[in-house]
Amino acid sequence: MGYSVEVCKKLGEKIRSAKLFRPMHIERYDDNTELEYNIVDVDTAVRAKIKVLILRFVGGGFAGQVYQVKLLKIESDNGSIETLKEGGIYAVKILIPPSGFSLFFRNLLYAIGFQGPFQLQSNPIAARSGALWQKFIRRAAKIKFGDERSVTNIYATFVDNRLGSCGEISEWIEGRTWRLEVDERLDVRRKWFKGKPVDPQKLGSPEYRSKYQFMHQFVDLLHEVGAHEFARQYEWSTWKSQPNCLKRKDTEASPETGLVAVDFRAGLALLPFLPMSPGDFKLIFQGLFRGSLVQFDRGDVGKLEAYISSVFRSFHPPVLGTGKLS
Repeated sequence: MGYSVEVCKKLGEKIRSAKLFRPMHIERYDDNTELEYNIVDVDTAVRAKIKVLILRFVGGGFAGQVYQVKLLKIESDNGSIETLKEGGIYAVKILIPPSGFSLFFRNLLYAIGFQGPFQLQSNPIAARSGALWQKFIRRAAKIKFGDERSVTNIYATFVDNRLGSCGEISEWIEGRTWRLEVDERLDVRRKWFKGKPVDPQKLGSPEYRSKYQFMHQFVDLLHEVGAHEFARQYEWSTWKSQPNCLKRKDTEASPETGLVAVDFRAGLALLPFLPMSPGDFKLIFQGLFRGSLVQFDRGDVGKLEAYISSVFRSFHPPVLGTGKLS
């Protein structure tokens, strides 16, 4: 017998009717569940109350669980939130894994590294700080790639009291990973990887190569703005970062366009004695040279300030001039 939402609802009703002193615990939400949150807008810090309908559970990992939702209602007493519209489709990420083992393993590594609870889950200020970093990275991506849509937008943060975690509302991306392309000239692609001159007509795997280039350029950008530890989320050599970058479905006609970075919350702390991928060995040594024994998502604010100063004219009107981020 497979997973049944109706059976879960009936069991939940039975448990609630028993009026137990310890409330029922759930690990994730089912489709068609309505939720209400008190949110804080990332751009303006305006507070609002929203009601959303879960359309589907997308998936989850160590960083949290992701849902596609429809915004049913939004109310605010101290201003409007222009980026959120009733009837709109958004992504909601709640920063607690849907699996008990994943939660235990994630929190264990974080506790070993930082001697404290997992901050993105338990500290609303940490969740908001991560959202602000994402806004700066999005603006920097506009300067580097000519399109801020190469980084998914984030709109608001909140606290889910039922699951016991912070969460965020972001742009919903209609996208996919790359196509599994047949490439009969791997020898030519190998030369291309090494930077050797090749005949473009003989090169295959256009989506693969475009994603490879984009992710390497994006990692360079993250280091430019000071997001050194977070850059590992897009390091090609980890062999697990590729799903963090999607291709928008409205750009199917061109393999080179429509790539977008979608994951901006790290899940596992990187400990110096516990590499979990081939690329982690390099990242550990790079972190040690920077003075970071344990790596998670800490940014270098001084490097960010230096970057903003170097591109001041690009940042000045929307960010430094008005105090708003877009």
